[in-house]
Amino acid sequence: MAHFPVTPNPLDDPFYYLNNFMQVLDWLGLRYADVLSVEEQRFIVDFNGLPRESRALLVRMVMRKGIHFRASKLHYAEIGDIANAAKPLVALGWVDEQLPLSVETLFEVLLKAEVVQCLGSAIDQPKGKKADWLPTVCELFPEPRSFGDWCPSLADRLFSLTIMGLCDRLRLMFFGNLYQDWSEFVLADLGIYTYEKVEFCSDSRGLRSREDVDACMFLYECQQHFEAGEAVAEIVERIHRLTLINPWLQRRRDKLLFQMAQHCERIVDFSTALTLYRQCAYPGARARMIRVLERCGEYELALDLATEAQQSPQSAAEQQQLLRVLPRLRRKLGGPAMKRATPREMLRLDLQLPRTDPVMSVEYYVQEHLSEESAPVHYVENSLINSLFGLLCWPAIFAPLPGAFFHPFQRGPVDLLNEDFHVRRADLFQACLGQLDDGRYRQTIRQRYAEKWGVQSPFVFWGVLSEELLEQALDCLPAEHLKHWFNRLLLDIQANRAGMPDLIQFWPEQKTYRMIEVKGPGDRLQDNQLRWLEFCHEHRMPIAVCYVQWAEQDA
Repeated sequence: MAHFPVTPNPLDDPFYYLNNFMQVLDWLGLRYADVLSVEEQRFIVDFNGLPRESRALLVRMVMRKGIHFRASKLHYAEIGDIANAAKPLVALGWVDEQLPLSVETLFEVLLKAEVVQCLGSAIDQPKGKKADWLPTVCELFPEPRSFGDWCPSLADRLFSLTIMGLCDRLRLMFFGNLYQDWSEFVLADLGIYTYEKVEFCSDSRGLRSREDVDACMFLYECQQHFEAGEAVAEIVERIHRLTLINPWLQRRRDKLLFQMAQHCERIVDFSTALTLYRQCAYPGARARMIRVLERCGEYELALDLATEAQQSPQSAAEQQQLLRVLPRLRRKLGGPAMKRATPREMLRLDLQLPRTDPVMSVEYYVQEHLSEESAPVHYVENSLINSLFGLLCWPAIFAPLPGAFFHPFQRGPVDLLNEDFHVRRADLFQACLGQLDDGRYRQTIRQRYAEKWGVQSPFVFWGVLSEELLEQALDCLPAEHLKHWFNRLLLDIQANRAGMPDLIQFWPEQKTYRMIEVKGPGDRLQDNQLRWLEFCHEHRMPIAVCYVQWAEQDA
């Protein structure tokens, strides 16, 4: 098993951040030696040979926002003399004091008074805002200059990092993504986040080759360009030149194509949207394509695709959409009217409640109205069933399968939303769910609740799952119903872990319960909620839909 060394109080060391960074380098050197580029290997060797203060200064800058740092703004007691610590970094070329800066960048690192001091002759109205001066100054000074050339009168230096891209690649290899950053270590050291300790296989890593690293970085850059508003066609053209054999990266590419297709659909660029939906295998792409074809008036093509999808729906969500769209398409093509399936009749509660606090949500009003000492009501939404599932099936969810876990800060397995997630762990899940047949599940869930309290999980909502709620749920929810819910979750985790009823009411003395979906004035049931309601009704689970109207109050 490979784990980071544990110290009693890691934050007591003023160089805690440097220790964390060096642990990452050690981890990468141990597990990614064959993937690291020559430049990255050289960086690790050179970094380890630097004085501690220089290493610390570099890490401080890497962990801050941006790449430009005023020497006068860098104050770290443990580092001491910043200028002295920076010398080896400048010598290695990792920090540059002569990097040419555009006027826009200069404005970002200077205070308003300093802009006037350095460029006063170019500013007509020195009492205005910096942003107002920028267009004129940009015209007057189109060529970039070093900080010293821009501001010879300022007794300061500017350190510009030149290796942020390299450090981002190291972070990408360690985390497998770029949305997690170095703060994960601090949050874990503080005990704010606790992660399950999973045994890592020697070959368990998300990025298996140098090509994978480069491709993942490339997809991230494409995502950034898309979010910045670059033309979709140009980004797609670059993506099409990318060859991927890593399934994990293929899914990332498909997700990006799906997001761009949705964007094109929103701006009514249906031609591009259809092309992108056809090119990606992301869940829901076929359903969106049918919708776009219908909006384009291509009813025959839409009907052909919908009929094909009906033979083998990708998910319950797609099947639900097809039940709506097929009758509509056939009607538009002049075919015989088809009787649409009508949802089952649900127990309905109609309430008129006074609204005393406009900030409080309608669910809390209903909870307060229906709750009794002998029949408490909890606002749980998706949290309760997911949490019970997560606790019972903890060993299956956190099984150290190859490619599922590859760093110590994972909330769950990488393949959680993949189609084969359940299949790869079928025996493990069967063993966990088998406890529902002989009653062992109650003790198992209680024990996991105590042992795993606060450990990050993709299913367990620690902030909602109190001991009182847990005990009432174990007493009142039949094992048969839990098994139905848990099996449905495993059919499609992404779709089915949401849409559950808002409230649950327990009658502990009778060991019974009732789930309640709450709808305020003008609100209607969403598709995923309708699917859960239908499922519960099918399996004879007590459920009601509560419609609330606000009672008129006397002035």
